[in-house]
Amino acid sequence: MGVGIGKAREVPDAIRKGVERAKKDMSKVPVVGTTIPHPVLAKHGAAQVMLKPASPGTGVIAGGGVRAVLEVAGIKDVLTKSLGSSNALNVVFATVEGLRSLKKIDVEAQKRGKTVKDLSAPWRKQNA
Repeated sequence: MGVGIGKAREVPDAIRKGVERAKKDMSKVPVVGTTIPHPVLAKHGAAQVMLKPASPGTGVIAGGGVRAVLEVAGIKDVLTKSLGSSNALNVVFATVEGLRSLKKIDVEAQKRGKTVKDLSAPWRKQNA
């Protein structure tokens, strides 16, 4: 998943530039099943985006640029909320920042000396 902006006099040239820059900006996103490993709040400029894991079958509850980024990243179940500025570019960049700040659950479990099961979905244990 990557994001890029291109500016030119002609639309096809701007799209080409944006795609080239997005390819240079690619990064991997850790997922657990079809959702993200943990909740995250990311900020870019005045825009804030909150991403929360969701149970299977929930779908992508997001709008605009956030939905596009999450679908491209391969995330199928997630809850989101856009806070602060509604500027489309800043919201997209905040979403990308949030996805990049996600930690791999197996690496984090090893750091803490716990099992993956202990760390996966602790918020669901409270509600169940």
